[in-house]
Amino acid sequence: MALRRGIYKSPAQLRGMVEPGRITAAMLEAVRPLIVAGTTTLQLDAAAAAVVTSNRALSNFQMVRGYRHTVCVSVNDEVVHGIPGDRVLEPGDIVSVDAGAEYRGWNGDSAITVVVPDDARPDVVAERQELSRVTEGSLWAGVAALASATHLAEVGAAVQGFVEASGHDYGILRDYVGHGIGRKMHESPAVFNYRVSDPGPEVRPGLAIAIEPMVVIGSDATYVGDDGWTVSTVDGSAGSHWEHSVAVHDDGVWVLTAPDGGVAGLAPFGVVPVPLP
Repeated sequence: MALRRGIYKSPAQLRGMVEPGRITAAMLEAVRPLIVAGTTTLQLDAAAAAVVTSNRALSNFQMVRGYRHTVCVSVNDEVVHGIPGDRVLEPGDIVSVDAGAEYRGWNGDSAITVVVPDDARPDVVAERQELSRVTEGSLWAGVAALASATHLAEVGAAVQGFVEASGHDYGILRDYVGHGIGRKMHESPAVFNYRVSDPGPEVRPGLAIAIEPMVVIGSDATYVGDDGWTVSTVDGSAGSHWEHSVAVHDDGVWVLTAPDGGVAGLAPFGVVPVPLP
């Protein structure tokens, strides 16, 4: 029980996470309009880096041993941990960008997926937009479940339930899951994106987690590329990754990395987020 007590933060500590969450959201807001044909993935990284610098924050991704970029950019069959470089985005690409910032010792972590328009292949675009829609929806289903959950496993059950209810035979990555967040970008506990038998830690005020479903059109089997980072699907099917950092406090939940705290995303689920006091 001592380990589980250690995952909960004080109200003051949760308030310390508001600003890095805001900066992380701003990073993705800067990147989103640049996800168009002709942009390189390194240009996306530069846009996010400029936001970090202007806010006098740090890139928490660069604090991971061996990683020197500000964001991860994963394209098509790359699901997570793609390294920015000279790759040029093309029409129809599905692009996931994962970003994080550290500010005054506290962390934020968030990810979005965008499909590049392609007038020549509307069927491909529609298929990938649907994948992104379902993945984002499963994220919000997990956040909504957190608002009333007694134990953390209810979040993963909600994520998987939403994906299943979509009617698609999508795969949910099993080897990569969400996590606690706070002084470090990755903390305990693990936040599964699927049903597990262990109920997990108690959901109560002070819990701060990053929920991040990674969903693919085909099989959930993946491999790590020769660069030692990029996670791609074995069958070559497209993937999507959405993520938010969320805090549980005395009055409810607040999505730290959403500009509106999660108001729009939670509305379909009948949940109203409450700002941290």
